[in-house]
Amino acid sequence: MSRIGKAPVAIPSGVKVKIENRLVTVEGPLGKLEHQHHPAVAVEVDEPTSSVKVTRQGDDRISRSVHGLTRALVNNMVEGVTKGYEKKLEIVGVGYLAALQKDVLQLRVGFANELHVPVPQGLTVTCPDQTHVTIKGIDKQLVGQFAAEVRSMRKPEPYKGKGIRYENEQVRRKAGKAVTK
Repeated sequence: MSRIGKAPVAIPSGVKVKIENRLVTVEGPLGKLEHQHHPAVAVEVDEPTSSVKVTRQGDDRISRSVHGLTRALVNNMVEGVTKGYEKKLEIVGVGYLAALQKDVLQLRVGFANELHVPVPQGLTVTCPDQTHVTIKGIDKQLVGQFAAEVRSMRKPEPYKGKGIRYENEQVRRKAGKAVTK
């Protein structure tokens, strides 16, 4: 058995979980999320214990691999509609800055032109100051994916550390060329 897959997902008060034709719908105070699960696993709501249980039909490789994944995705959905998810990015470099105009994140990160990144539906992006970007949303996958896309516009370089990085990310630094006499 999968260690992650066999653990039930607790449903907090104020959260509703519906399962219809392999479509898991989780509704909570922050919003609503849906996920189509793999046919190799079965997802059911246990009303007396107010939890969601994920079981697998067979013991083949795909069933085993999808078992823990499905349970983790359902858990992320429940956590997302109750607490939400947040990623913070910081922009390091002279003249590097970010601004938000309507639903477009504008980045000046050392290129000749500004970069314009459209904010996906379902995410809230704020710029507390010019060197910080906060991404919030209920879908963990979407928050992480958008943060990774923004970071990939200018990854931190190893010599000076300039670029876009996650908050508290440790950038591996390299020594420059050593001059010998």
